[in-house]
Amino acid sequence: MKNTENLRTELKSLADSLEEVLHNTENKSKAEIDKIRRKAEKALDDSRRKLSDVSGKIIHQTKEVAGRADDYVHENPWTGVGAAVGLVLGILLAKR
Repeated sequence: MKNTENLRTELKSLADSLEEVLHNTENKSKAEIDKIRRKAEKALDDSRRKLSDVSGKIIHQTKEVAGRADDYVHENPWTGVGAAVGLVLGILLAKR
């Protein structure tokens, strides 16, 4: 959850910076436009880095959960079979 919220905040910051570049370049000097552009580029670089960090964490967490599920099914095979049968029955009954 925290990773998702951080990512949302970062993407909002990036969007705000890009919006500033798009809307605030009228009647600006080249130096001011360059300053706004550098700010937007920094926001983009920061967002890319954080997105990479978050996606790495999500991949790690997903693999960890999948590993635990695999271990559980191997230790309790009939529970896994029962869950699969229950899922299939639930889907079939829901279609009626």
